[in-house]
Parts: sequence; C-alpha cells; structure tokens
Amino acid sequence: MVIAEWNGKIIAKSKQVLEIDGYTYFPLSALKSKYFEESKCRGRCPDKGIAHYLHLHVNGEVNENAAWFYPDPLEKAWMLKGMVSFWKGVKVEKTAGYDNVYWPKFLKQYFN
Repeated sequence: MVIAEWNGKIIAKSKQVLEIDGYTYFPLSALKSKYFEESKCRGRCPDKGIAHYLHLHVNGEVNENAAWFYPDPLEKAWMLKGMVSFWKGVKVEKTAGYDNVYWPKFLKQYFN
C-alpha cells in the first residue's frame, strides 16, 4: 500500500500508483475527498499539459495548491489522466503491503 499523509491524516491510499519525475501519482479515486478543495490555480508543464491544483484542509489547517492533476494531459502524458500527485509537505510512504508501483520502462524516454 502507498499512502499520502499531511497534518496527521491519511489523505490518499492506493496499491497502484505511477512514479514519474520523482513524484508519486495516485488515482483520483484514492483521494479522501473530504480533505480537498479545487483551487483556481493552473500551471503549464511543457511535457504534461495544464495542471489543475487542489487545496488540502486537515485539522483546521490549509495547505494551498498541495496537490495537482492533469484533466487533459498531452498525448505523450496520457497515463496521467485520472491521476493526482502531491508536494508542499505531503508525505508519501510505501508500506509493507504495496504491490504494484507502476512505471513502464518505455515511458522513461518521455520524461527526465
């Protein structure tokens, strides 16, 4: 199992994740939605497309733009559709029970 945690709470959990460019991407369905709020912030990655951000709300604290996803990734980043990743102090941990960190070797040609 792979978990994402912030401010003492597990905010996402999945057995299947995707690792690209040093970030772990979880399926959007793995999020505990009660902790997330859509942000108006957008960012552009030349390799992946337009990122949409999410704020985290946990235990009365807010971590702005702490998660991002690509609703319509570029063609070469198709595998990121429906996936979300974290930064800004969100801890990602691979526990003893995870069994399927997915990183197809042929995709390395597209990313650093």
